[in-house]
Amino acid sequence: MPTKTLQIPTTDGQADAFAAFPDRAERHPGVLLYTDVFGVRPELEEKARELAEHGYYVLVPNLYYRHGPAPVIELPEHIGHEIRPAVVAQLMPLVEAHTTERVLRDADAYLRFLTTQPEVSAGPVAAIGYCMGAPLAVRTAAAHPDQVAAVAGFHPGFLVTDAPDSPHRLVSELTAEVHLGLSENDMSPEARTELEQALDAAGVTYTTEIYPGTVHGFTMSDTDAFNPAGLQRHWDRLLPLLGRTLANS
Repeated sequence: MPTKTLQIPTTDGQADAFAAFPDRAERHPGVLLYTDVFGVRPELEEKARELAEHGYYVLVPNLYYRHGPAPVIELPEHIGHEIRPAVVAQLMPLVEAHTTERVLRDADAYLRFLTTQPEVSAGPVAAIGYCMGAPLAVRTAAAHPDQVAAVAGFHPGFLVTDAPDSPHRLVSELTAEVHLGLSENDMSPEARTELEQALDAAGVTYTTEIYPGTVHGFTMSDTDAFNPAGLQRHWDRLLPLLGRTLANS
């Protein structure tokens, strides 16, 4: 499985990124993968490789590139319950600096880069995200409805907020098909209802699903939140979504 470490030119500098793609000469549909709060690391690289094995070119940018190359902070091999709060506390200033304005500038750069790679076929792409990456995927798809045909978010955070530009207020701009895989503690019933009402009103094709027995972060095997059945269900939902929406790429 070929992989590359790349530099993506952005308005604010160069974003380092990881890419994985099939070991075949032909071109493949593109997938922009937004990481969880812990960023680019072996766990995310492995997910990109696995997705690439199914025929996709997967680009995983370092969302914190303005603060340095990945990993921006030293990460333990396993992020257990005891150390998770301290690790998140280190990262929160970086998350807070990643304003919506920066998110959208970066999304422009990431999509431009992804769609011009020689291994990437013409046609629509997908934006997928984990944890805080899920709202980034939604924002990207809403800002680029002509390019993004699929959105998937797993154990998402911050999809429904009080902000005027909360992701759930942007769904009327989507043309993508959406799947959201929720843990049992990701969203309150009220927030989920508000999100689904917005998606219904916008006429978006979507599924939201609570994955049973899971907690926030369930896809990540380098954390105590990991749930093998939840991870498998995530693949069982993600791969058909990409197959339906990117088949003509």
